[in-house]
Amino acid sequence: MSPAINERTALIVVDVQPDFMPGGALACHEGDAIVPGIARLLRARRFRHVVATQDWHPAGHASFASSHPDTQPFQQIALHGQPQTLWPDHCMQGTPGAALHPDIDWSAADLILRKGSDPQVDSYSAFRENHGPQGSRPATGLAGWLRERGVEEVLVCGLARDVCVLWTAQDAVALGFRAWLAWDLSRPVTPDSDDATRASLQSQGIGVVDAADFAIA
Repeated sequence: MSPAINERTALIVVDVQPDFMPGGALACHEGDAIVPGIARLLRARRFRHVVATQDWHPAGHASFASSHPDTQPFQQIALHGQPQTLWPDHCMQGTPGAALHPDIDWSAADLILRKGSDPQVDSYSAFRENHGPQGSRPATGLAGWLRERGVEEVLVCGLARDVCVLWTAQDAVALGFRAWLAWDLSRPVTPDSDDATRASLQSQGIGVVDAADFAIA
């Protein structure tokens, strides 16, 4: 049975930014392939509420390999007592690579949520930052924003499927929302992660669909 879009369903478009496209600072596998489909989905205005997230890092961010001597991108270290993958410098505030993708009309988005702006804390999920110095995962405020508007279910798409999109869907379920991940409108950092991503989604009750599977109620 296909999930139905109604006034209680929101679309969350995660980090569709040039730095995550082929040739960008932190390219996802075939990241550019999702742009036309997301552009069509937003033009159709099928969702009453659309949230777009935007990775928005200051220079010298703690998640950058360049901030840690003798490390390389994609190396893992401990940060605030938790595993942290170190990334190439990417989505630096105010740079073209951090902009929302210019080939998408973002006027349908009624919330643009910038994340990762705390220089000491990474932020994958749209709902909560990663663990900070106090050991907690601070809320972004998105859950309350959605609840105030009567949203009960979210469809998540964007980049990267195996990191920020996955964490957003997982947090949505943990916070009491029903969640679906649009597989055709997401791409991973590396396709080697796809099996693990599917298994994680299934184990947590997160539906995997293509955007066309959603029916309008």
